[in-house]
Amino acid sequence: MKQRLGILGGTFDPPHYAHLILAQHAYEELELDRVLFVPAGVPPHKQVTRTTVEDRVNMINMAIADNERFELSRVEIDRPGPHYTIDTIRILHDQFPQAELFFIMGGDVYRDLPNWERPQELFATAKLAVAVMRRPGFGNPDLRLDMHHDVIPDLEKNAVLLNSPLVEFSSTDIVERLLQGKSVRYMVPDNILQYIAQHGLYKVKNG
Repeated sequence: MKQRLGILGGTFDPPHYAHLILAQHAYEELELDRVLFVPAGVPPHKQVTRTTVEDRVNMINMAIADNERFELSRVEIDRPGPHYTIDTIRILHDQFPQAELFFIMGGDVYRDLPNWERPQELFATAKLAVAVMRRPGFGNPDLRLDMHHDVIPDLEKNAVLLNSPLVEFSSTDIVERLLQGKSVRYMVPDNILQYIAQHGLYKVKNG
């Protein structure tokens, strides 16, 4: 049988419950076999990340350790950057030639797709579908799957909206709260918080 694989990319700096909730609901709604967490190595839109690649890999592995359907992919971090999604998808196609790939993203990312590197090439294949979560605060009523028809005509026929819970916080929000000495409990798994403190990440010191 053809595999159905979800791709959840990002810096995961740090990974948090919103990532896990989106991955779980995408897994269920899309009837996926697995969800691949793909941490960015050198994102083209960012010069640096807050923490090292290996710290982010360690945190992701800790966050997904109890879910056998979640898996970390090093497809971006084991090759030199800058990394563009179109190159990542081509490598994943080579790794899983019989798989149907679903790119999982938020509505804000979907709006920005025309600004990606070679978006027409990226979505000119039925083997890559897009699963979009409606995120609050980004004008949900005007989020339409056909909004990029003039720029990426192959996109809308391979896109679907997810009915996952609306969880409105980001890694940036978490880091800002940590720097302000505020709690991020219930936003980040406890073992990730312990790792952050033990390794002094985001200027948070143990004790």
